[in-house]
Amino acid sequence: MAKTNIYLIFNGEAEEAFNFYKSAFGGEFGMMQRFKEIPEKDRDIGKIEDEEGEKLIHISLPISEETSLMASDGPRSMGNVIFGNNFSIYVESQSKEEADKIFTDLSVGGKVKMELTDTFWGAYYGMLEDKFGINWMIGYTYPKK
Repeated sequence: MAKTNIYLIFNGEAEEAFNFYKSAFGGEFGMMQRFKEIPEKDRDIGKIEDEEGEKLIHISLPISEETSLMASDGPRSMGNVIFGNNFSIYVESQSKEEADKIFTDLSVGGKVKMELTDTFWGAYYGMLEDKFGINWMIGYTYPKK
């Protein structure tokens, strides 16, 4: 079965964002590589400037057996990343308590768009924008009776 992974591009704050996400989801980074680790023969990728060496070319954080968050910092040569509201990351929790924790942790410094609440479709659900401008939908689907 295919896995879905969400890939985010940041303007230099990927590491800060992923430490924040790790505090909400727990776990360990699956991989973290910096631009300075690119082999010399491949350094022309994206025209990386020397001062960008500490920025992340790739980071991953498993958040379940099937899904990981992944990201990188966009090099200046590719221009600034412009965050929009054209996507959200949906997290299906295993319990209401877990949904509450994730929602509370991710909303720190952000903006709640819809408080967690019981919905007509049989879920406990809420929406927020985190302090990095990423939209999240957190839910727990009640077991069918």
